[in-house]
Amino acid sequence: MMDLAKMEDGFRLILEGMGEDVHREGLIDTPRRVAKMYQELLVGLTDGVNEDDLLSTQFTEAYDEMILLKDIPFVSMCEHHFLPFIGKAHVAYIPNDRIVGLSKLARTVDYYAKRPQVQERMTRQIAELIQKQLNPKGVAVVVEATHSCMTVRGVKKQGSVMFTSQLLGLFKRSEKTRAEFMALIHG
Repeated sequence: MMDLAKMEDGFRLILEGMGEDVHREGLIDTPRRVAKMYQELLVGLTDGVNEDDLLSTQFTEAYDEMILLKDIPFVSMCEHHFLPFIGKAHVAYIPNDRIVGLSKLARTVDYYAKRPQVQERMTRQIAELIQKQLNPKGVAVVVEATHSCMTVRGVKKQGSVMFTSQLLGLFKRSEKTRAEFMALIHG
């Protein structure tokens, strides 16, 4: 459970540390707004969703070709600088007689994005959960994102995009399967 009052107090201290007058008209409600913003962006910490339930809507289907949901938008929060990273995920799997409702793939991306995170871990977590829950012949996840911690501070490299991938099963072993996946997400 997030303690919004404590979060407000914390941001009020940050404003005071900056030398700002926290009683100035434009800043009076800012600590409350910032606390609510973090509550919204980091809802994955408190939403009560169990990761084991994310892919619970499964169906038996004799389908053995790639299933791909691409361009799943997300916003996550870099755990190192608490600035957002924004991007899209591409999630594919090759069923082993079990398919999942497509919205569940998007919910899985959101589940891992809505918490303090690093992109590398998020990519791995998505792939590993699909592997664990569906036991498919293969899983592929590619995440591409722009990181505010790199574009608005530090090296300030506008337009840079970070790509991470996690390949399991056939996607890792078969160059042909991997190439088909890459062609589909970038084609």
